[in-house]
Amino acid sequence: MRILALITARGGSKRAPGKNIRQLGSRPLIAWSIDIVKDIPYICDILVSTDDLTIATVAGNAGALVPWLRPAELATDTAASVDVCLHALDWYEGHSGKIDGLLLLQPTSPFRSRNTVLRGIELFRAGKHRPVIGVCPAKSHPMWCFRIEGESLRPFMNTVKVELRSQDLPAAYMVNGAFYLISPDDLRNLHSFITDDALPLVIDEPQECIDIDSEWDWKMAELICSLSDVDPG
Repeated sequence: MRILALITARGGSKRAPGKNIRQLGSRPLIAWSIDIVKDIPYICDILVSTDDLTIATVAGNAGALVPWLRPAELATDTAASVDVCLHALDWYEGHSGKIDGLLLLQPTSPFRSRNTVLRGIELFRAGKHRPVIGVCPAKSHPMWCFRIEGESLRPFMNTVKVELRSQDLPAAYMVNGAFYLISPDDLRNLHSFITDDALPLVIDEPQECIDIDSEWDWKMAELICSLSDVDPG
């Protein structure tokens, strides 16, 4: 089985400028996602898709394959992530042969563990290449969410009794952005990583579920680094 690890890292972050190459602990943010999949069985290459020369240089120095800069039309705020992935997939298979799976690793999830990646790959293998998506327990249960109508609060789910105790609520999960693994055929045919038959990779460790999208998230990531052993260097 051949799996291509793909890391997508655009240069134009607005809420946390330059985050992909900012130093988090002992290394740049993007290096965390590169390092975690090095020497994993089935990973045939670690490819970085970026439009930024500095990111490309940092990623290359960290050991990733960075054969080109992403086309301008795939580097805008409105460019779809799946189109970025398909561009990288088509290029790689055209130059290095067919693969069985595309593993998307967003650099904004630096604390995913090697064990989590291995569990996801095993789910993909055992599930005969069904898509696998990383999820974590929802921070706010949908049964306790509201919408505003005029000046009033209304339950977001109309059939729900908001008086339910937390222990009586069914488990709810959210996609955390840490792990997406799909076959090339499914990605091309469905144009999405999230499919009806996707298998959940449940990630319970809170630090693995962090998704750095703002300066507040960055401060939380720095705190995690300072208080734990998540950074082996």
